Amino acid sequence: MTEAIDVYWSFRSPYSYLVTPDLSRLRDDYDVDVRMRIVYPIAIREPSLVFDPANRSKPVYIARDSQRRAEFLGLPFAWPRPDPIVQDPATMAVATEQPYIHRLSALGVEAERRGRGLEFVTEASALIFSGTDGWNQGEHLKDAVARAGFDLGELDAAIEDGDQLEEVERNQQALTAAGHWGVPTMVLRNEPFFGQDRIDTLRWRLDQYGLARG
Repeated sequence: MTEAIDVYWSFRSPYSYLVTPDLSRLRDDYDVDVRMRIVYPIAIREPSLVFDPANRSKPVYIARDSQRRAEFLGLPFAWPRPDPIVQDPATMAVATEQPYIHRLSALGVEAERRGRGLEFVTEASALIFSGTDGWNQGEHLKDAVARAGFDLGELDAAIEDGDQLEEVERNQQALTAAGHWGVPTMVLRNEPFFGQDRIDTLRWRLDQYGLARG
């Protein structure tokens, strides 16, 4: 019987971007349904957990480590331009108006509802984190969405008056209930596996359950 793996994932997390190829391989190698559960970045959900203007060691380390990890994995990487979160780099204050993250999150939820959530986040995050300057301009996002098998105009129409962002809130509650707060977190049979570097541990557990494809 196919097992479900719930993946709690955000569009601002470099580690969420870096895990997407592994999630595709996981789906190919095991009898699993990889379900993308989009959440807001922690800068929106709970900025105090990460961002303290008096201590910049965490964001500095994340930037350095994600670049290193991308090189290790052989993936292109550059910090997004623009950042999906509008945030003052000096004070770490998060702006009230967020023109990017709400749309991206809603689109991700809608793509998952249509059965191609993993494809959508793979293409969208590759666009955002691979060094495309002005990923939000021109045809960049439209083309990425098309590579995932969707029409951007159709998805935008679906989210205009939809309840996708309510699902984001429910996903965040489910992440908390699963016993974690960070992304990416993969949950299998109520057991959380946090971090892009825990895929091997998750594969080990799937092997224990006998879920490898023959």
